[in-house]
Amino acid sequence: MQPFIVGLIGLKPGVSRYEWRADGRFFEEFGNSEILGADILVNAELRFHGTTADVRCEISGAVTVACDRCLEELEIPVETSFEESYAPEGAELDLSQDVYDYVCISLPLKRVHPDGGCNQETVGYLSE
Repeated sequence: MQPFIVGLIGLKPGVSRYEWRADGRFFEEFGNSEILGADILVNAELRFHGTTADVRCEISGAVTVACDRCLEELEIPVETSFEESYAPEGAELDLSQDVYDYVCISLPLKRVHPDGGCNQETVGYLSE
């Protein structure tokens, strides 16, 4: 898995910034078969208070899914963010689940090419 992990040992109170990338393997690790590929950039700002951490993540990029109409690959832009407070219990803060969840909930329920963008041969079969 491509980790979104912040090591907390030795991290001084204050603001730290991180940048990570995720591709299709990240989503495969979660067992997500709908996302065929991805190019996601995550910028995180962590404000560490010693026992708690406030995190703000900006997520941008694109994921590739199958079009609901023609089943051809469809690239969907992703632009989302989240802010969370954590009380980490170990030496690391793992943001992987949150990044995964926020990308998935940012995707539209209906995933189709814009008008005229679907594979016309497949659309023709569906029209019969």
